[in-house]
Amino acid sequence: MFTATCSRLSGPGVRSRGRLAVSLFLGSGSSSWSKVVSDAEKIVGYPTSFMSLRCLLSDELSNVAMYVRKLVGSPHPLLSTARGFVYDSKNNLQMRGLIVLLLSKAAGPSQAASDLLPQDMVSGIYPSQRSLAEITELIHTAFLVHRGIVDLKQWTVSDGPLKDMQLGNKMAILSGDFLLANACTSLAQLNNTKVVEIISSAIGDLVQGIYYENYSYTEENVHAGAVDIASWEEQTFLSHGALLAKSCQAAMELVKHNKESQRLAYKYGKHLSLGHKLNSDLQPFVKTKVGEPLSFSLSAAPVVFHRQIVGQERWRQELQQLLAAVKSEKGVSSAMDLCCYHSNKALEAIRTFPSSEARSALENIASAITKF
Repeated sequence: MFTATCSRLSGPGVRSRGRLAVSLFLGSGSSSWSKVVSDAEKIVGYPTSFMSLRCLLSDELSNVAMYVRKLVGSPHPLLSTARGFVYDSKNNLQMRGLIVLLLSKAAGPSQAASDLLPQDMVSGIYPSQRSLAEITELIHTAFLVHRGIVDLKQWTVSDGPLKDMQLGNKMAILSGDFLLANACTSLAQLNNTKVVEIISSAIGDLVQGIYYENYSYTEENVHAGAVDIASWEEQTFLSHGALLAKSCQAAMELVKHNKESQRLAYKYGKHLSLGHKLNSDLQPFVKTKVGEPLSFSLSAAPVVFHRQIVGQERWRQELQQLLAAVKSEKGVSSAMDLCCYHSNKALEAIRTFPSSEARSALENIASAITKF
């Protein structure tokens, strides 16, 4: 979901300024999620929160951090993004790298790569695959930072000091560009043109997906019901799933696993991403108590399902009492069913991998996204 150019949905009413009001839910609602991730990290050798530490602690970003401190007290979203790097209570910011490492270990040593020796592996993973996991995290972090760029065209004095927001935008652009440049440099150092091609296409998908989000979920399009669930899945894959799916595929290509292994790795990453996003979208609808303040997204899967089920005329009438309306119809249950479908597809993709603790961890993660 996007947050940069949006106000929030809070309570029964809806207010927006230009873009639609949305909220960013990064985490799965399951209380067992942290344990599943923690157990998986032990299998790959070290906590994935250290994955991009070398880059994040570089002199260049240290200088950026000094400027970010000036934003304290302002409403710029870059601050909340920065806090997430320091304290990620839901264990989600490094999930993409963790999945890449687990799949690399689950696939085992490559039989076709004559230049790769089993003794080069650390905890069952080749160094190049660990580098790829770091690259994946850097790309994800760069785009997360870039999403914090605020559209200032409709900014008013009552929204806060304009100069703080302008400074925040500059910092978001520069720091995001820096992370992306480091990722591209590391990608070139892998010396594999096919992997470069795969990851480059994932970056292109991310850009396209974010553009679609900002175009499709304008106030006019939501009122018009322009997005159905098929469009939601397509756009969500581009903006949330393509990077993981293609990184999983690249991890297999990097050590010359066969095409079928690459296809299954891609399939696992794709369906896990979509299932995790569905779980995230469902949290406000399955966890919120009556009368409790909440924030949810008009691009959330249950809302899209609900709009598709009730039809355009009724959708317009219900917009002011949206939460109760979505809960009372089949939008939530339909989103749950779709989440379970993607979880099952992810499990199906790794059944042919050799039985191992890494495969078990991947199965646990795929199962955890169906716990609401």
